[in-house]
Amino acid sequence: MVFEGSSAAISHTGKVRSNNQDSGFSGSNLFMVADGMGGHAGGDIASSIAVHHLKSLDHSFPTPAEAERELRESITDAAHLLVDTVAERPELAGMGTTVSAVLMVDEYAVIAHIGDSRVYLFRDGVLTQITTDHTFVQRLVDSGRITPEEARYHPRRSVLMRVLGDMGTDPEVDAFIMQTQPGDRWLICSDGLCGVVEDTQTAKVLRQDLAPGRTADMLLKQALDAGAPDNVTIVIVDVGGRHPMFSGTATIVGSASNPQGIEIVAERPARSGWFQTGRQAANEPTHFEPAAEYLEELIEEDRRRGRRRRVWWFVGFVAIIAAIAAAGFLAYSWTQTRYFIGPDDDSVVIYRGIQQDIGPISLSTTYEDTDILLADLPAYQRLSVEQTISARSLADAQAIVDNLRQQGAP
Repeated sequence: MVFEGSSAAISHTGKVRSNNQDSGFSGSNLFMVADGMGGHAGGDIASSIAVHHLKSLDHSFPTPAEAERELRESITDAAHLLVDTVAERPELAGMGTTVSAVLMVDEYAVIAHIGDSRVYLFRDGVLTQITTDHTFVQRLVDSGRITPEEARYHPRRSVLMRVLGDMGTDPEVDAFIMQTQPGDRWLICSDGLCGVVEDTQTAKVLRQDLAPGRTADMLLKQALDAGAPDNVTIVIVDVGGRHPMFSGTATIVGSASNPQGIEIVAERPARSGWFQTGRQAANEPTHFEPAAEYLEELIEEDRRRGRRRRVWWFVGFVAIIAAIAAAGFLAYSWTQTRYFIGPDDDSVVIYRGIQQDIGPISLSTTYEDTDILLADLPAYQRLSVEQTISARSLADAQAIVDNLRQQGAP
């Protein structure tokens, strides 16, 4: 049956790149995002081919199992199309695309995924990432070699381990079926959103329960406010809910919305100046699929980085301990320039140091026992000694003792 709910799709070039290599689709049953890779034009073409081929699945299916089978086959067919396209146009060699798709069948969501675009489920106020990134750094996270926070800023975070591209016609696609329910909100996005906006901030927007279109606009604004170094594509799908579907017409956004299809846009000439260089960062691919030998180099490089990181942690730890020890030594040395008068059993003593202690550590030592008995002192003098008398110097301490000796003389 036809999916009942509402949806919205939006795509933006971002603030750095000069063209949009993302594509998105929001239909009656099918919802997907494709993030292209392969240079200035190849990524445009790859994501566009994927969306235009898979959109034929935007209809009802008798069972989720059949929908999953059709979805897998269509993604494999799209890989064949990419290979055929490169055979006809060799200048596009190396192009590819991620694919993250959700196909609604009754109360089930059929999900297919390859690459590092993501599918999230927002249910009962909690945002959960449903798909797993097929990236080099995700493998490092899974093996416990780096943390998710380190992965976010890892220099190799753009290396894809799996992608739909022209390098093979048998892509390894994650496909599975999940039960969904009224009130669920599905988010499908390229890494232009999830790569720069924290999941906690995304969840905060989703909790406002605004219409899908308004929610997509707010998420896009967050990505742009964060710098938007990559294309941003967002598809929001509400299951049931209080926001009616304004139109049943399918929406195509990003590169796939270009009726020219695979026309290659001329690259902008580089300009140079004080604040301009000849490098066109916006036209560089943000993803690439490495060869096997390159992965070995990456693994070895990561090992070297890990060793260097451990060395720097050790050096930093030693430096901190040394700084603490030096500060403690200087502080203790200063205390040994101070003097005070206090009691010791039944006599008056000159102490070197300060009256305070640090736990079991005493910061004072006996400098001189004056042989003046406390019992021989007037009551007010005895009380002063028992509470200790600070001295500005050793000479000052000795002067105070001479005064006490005169007070205690018979």
